[in-house]
Amino acid sequence: MKYYPWVIAGYLCLVAPAQAWNNFGHMEAAAVAWDKLTPAAKKKATRLLKLNPQYKTWIKGVPVGQRDQIAFVKAATWPDQIKSLKNYQNDGARNGDVAPNTPEASQNIGYKDHFRHKYWHFIDEPFSTDGTRLIQPAPPNAQAQIAKFRKALADADESDGIRSYELSWLLHLVGDLHQPLHATSRFNGDEPKGDAGGNTVKISCALSCNGADELHAFWDNLLGKTDAPPQEAIEAARNLSPVDNEQASRMDESDWIRESFELAKSQVYISPPVGNGDGPFALTGSYQEDSLATAKKQIALAGARLGNLLNDALK
Repeated sequence: MKYYPWVIAGYLCLVAPAQAWNNFGHMEAAAVAWDKLTPAAKKKATRLLKLNPQYKTWIKGVPVGQRDQIAFVKAATWPDQIKSLKNYQNDGARNGDVAPNTPEASQNIGYKDHFRHKYWHFIDEPFSTDGTRLIQPAPPNAQAQIAKFRKALADADESDGIRSYELSWLLHLVGDLHQPLHATSRFNGDEPKGDAGGNTVKISCALSCNGADELHAFWDNLLGKTDAPPQEAIEAARNLSPVDNEQASRMDESDWIRESFELAKSQVYISPPVGNGDGPFALTGSYQEDSLATAKKQIALAGARLGNLLNDALK
């Protein structure tokens, strides 16, 4: 695909650093998925994840009988872990958040790839509150990579090393797409280049902001502390409300994006308290409580769909 200079320039302005759910949220989604895996899928996932370079650190000090589950939920945090590992590097513009126009941006070569690929974590579908011109998201992005990885993971002829890499990314990216602010960017007269999924929107909180001072991070941190041990996320996953089976069976990643996009407009950008512009906006207690309820529903749904995806790919 050819990228015209004005498209690249616009997209450079669109994105900003984004984390999606913090470690707790990703582990919680993976814990939901683990409980839904068939014995065959658990066995294959465990075998593949042992090839991840961080596997030994995940199971250090963990009792033998718990290692498979703990490694699985920790693997869901790996694509964020590599953002701070010295042997990985950013690729692309704006500290690696904008994909370079090179084949390496969408490569699938397994753990030989030491790029961080930060732009794989989101797809900022735009909307405007006042008719401001929209800038469309450019590939590669979360949608493109999930489609690629899930197809390749199911290919028994693919090498285990590459399938391990794909599994590690899928454990994370499925969760990413269920965070509403990883599927949208808001445009208006105050934000003509977009707010990068709420990253530019400053906030304060009636209750605790959990260390966040902008809207995106507030949503990232809703579910728990990022440095919590895996067992806390596993316990939290067991206390989530059951997911509607019909919803969980929707396995097209484009549907997940549309759902998150609509949630962002209806549940995140609610005025009041979140008005136009970059704030700061004071989040009310009721907004925070409603946001937590939405986050719990989304993480349960992400986990259920992840379980279905892996049961299909790892037959």
